[in-house]
Amino acid sequence: MEIKVLGAGCSKCHQLEQVVNEAISDMEIKPNVVKEEDITRIMSYGVMRTPALVINEKVVLSGRVPTVKEVKELIEKNK
Repeated sequence: MEIKVLGAGCSKCHQLEQVVNEAISDMEIKPNVVKEEDITRIMSYGVMRTPALVINEKVVLSGRVPTVKEVKELIEKNK
């Protein structure tokens, strides 16, 4: 499983990365987490607002920072 945090380095992008890391630390999975800051690659996902969360190459959230619980639910739903 691969999880990508898309964002150009803003504070909300860093918050999303922290929330993702906290969520997976409580789970029994060990996905590959990638922080993508290249604007061209971010745009290739069709994301118009960052931060965005991509699980297994599918954009599952954009434009806000979710809760840890929500990230866990998104991971479970998109395994």
